[in-house]
Parts: sequence; C-alpha cells; structure tokens
Amino acid sequence: MPAATRHPVTRFAPSPTGPLHIGHAYAALFAAGAAGPGQFLLRIEDIDPTRCRPEFEAAIFEDLAWLGLSWPQPVRRQSEHFADYRAALDGLEDRGLLYPCFCTRADIQREIAAAASAPHGPDGALYPQTCRNLSLAEQQTRMATGAPYALRLRMDLACMAVGPLSWHDEDHGEVGAAPQKFGDLVLGRKETPASYHLACTLDDALQGVTLVTRGEDLFEATHVHRLLQALLDLPAPGYRHHRLLTDASGRKFSKRDKAPTLRALRESGKSPADIREMIKA
Repeated sequence: MPAATRHPVTRFAPSPTGPLHIGHAYAALFAAGAAGPGQFLLRIEDIDPTRCRPEFEAAIFEDLAWLGLSWPQPVRRQSEHFADYRAALDGLEDRGLLYPCFCTRADIQREIAAAASAPHGPDGALYPQTCRNLSLAEQQTRMATGAPYALRLRMDLACMAVGPLSWHDEDHGEVGAAPQKFGDLVLGRKETPASYHLACTLDDALQGVTLVTRGEDLFEATHVHRLLQALLDLPAPGYRHHRLLTDASGRKFSKRDKAPTLRALRESGKSPADIREMIKA
C-alpha cells in the first residue's frame, strides 16, 4: 500500500510593527496557496518589544480575515516563547559554539574602517571577531558591570560540527548551504532573547512547518537556517522563495517607504478580489 501523501504546512509570519501592505498580501496569499489542501499557519513575530504594538497585531488579523484567509488557533506569538529560544542558546553555549560580544555598532564600524580590507557577506562587512578571543575572566568581568552584549556564533566551529549541508528549494532544486559567508553572526542579545535567524528556525520546527515560503530577499538567510537546524537537531523543511512586489521605480514595497496599506486600499473601495488581481504575476 503506498505511503499517504503529506500535505504541506506553510506559514505567514509578520511582525506587528506597522500596517500590512500590498506586499504582505502577496506573501500571505502565496503561503496559503502553497499549502493547498494542507495547513496554513499564522505566526506573530513580536520579539522586539520596542517596535511591536498590539494595535498592529489586531490589524493583521483584521486584514488577513478580510482577504479571506483563516488559520488555526492559538496563534504562536514569539513574545510568549522566550524560554524556547533561551534553551536553544543555552544548548549551543554549552557546546562552546557561542561567545559574548560587547562591541557597539560604532565599535564594529571603526574596526572595519581601520582594516586594510574587510571581508563581506550577504549583510555587508563581516564582524571582525574583536571579542572572540576574550578570556573567560574578561567576559565575566564585563557582564558583571551590566554592559550590553550579543551572543555570536563561532561559525567555523559550528560548520565543522555538522559537516556539509544542503536544502531543497522548489524553484532551484538542491542548494548547498554556505553559512560561513555570514561570519560570526548574532543569535541573541542581552535584551532580546533571540535573533530573527534563531527564532524563525526554531518556530518553524516547533510548529511543524514543512514548506517555508518567503520573499527572494531572504534566500541567503536560508544558508544560516539550515545550519541552525542541523546544530539543534531540527527537521529541515522545503523552501520556496517568491518574487517581491515592487513600486513603479522598482523598489520593494515596505513599511518604511509607506507602501499602500491594505486598510487604505479597503477604505478606498477595493475588494479582496481587487487585491488578488493587483498582485497577479
């Protein structure tokens, strides 16, 4: 008897830092469509308390329901699961894969400017590993003063611990993972329990997501997420990175650039069918 087909589990994971815009509508509908007869989940990525607001979360629910989308309850909110992220960081720290970094952004920029040449990765110049070789005594002394710090991944040791990795992308096939291009990236901070990379990777596994759909601007981040899956013994989902909606000048729609919000479009008389028509390829 043939094995039962497993339908995809997808998710849409906005941050409640502003109203949803037309680009969000495309991403949400893409994820829901990719689920097919499977399951579409909603997750609220509110790990940054300084920017996330409850009124924006309420608006997310309202806008998505207006589009005709539905999702199972309860919705996972990152702010309710800090213990999950802390446990993951503790496990990596126990293996000697993390170190505290006390550099400010200005410190890092000065180090990079002073170097004859600085290696670059997908997010720009790589961290120059200023704090990597601090002694344990120096680390503890600085922590005891209450100085803010980030927890950085010892990328070389992490890659050695798991060996060669790859992931399956529905549009690109099998892709070899090369997380080392990001250098010793931040996985958490004293004031924030997890970076986007760690929280997103762990949430997808804990929610049983089997197909991650997101914009092509996050394709490079998948290199890091595949590494974290291997380090934390998490299942590897499939991926599909969709196109980005752009304005007339070719810029990606964003909150910062005041892209057309779904609420404004709704109030102007647009229907859900109109929105779907607007975002067609």
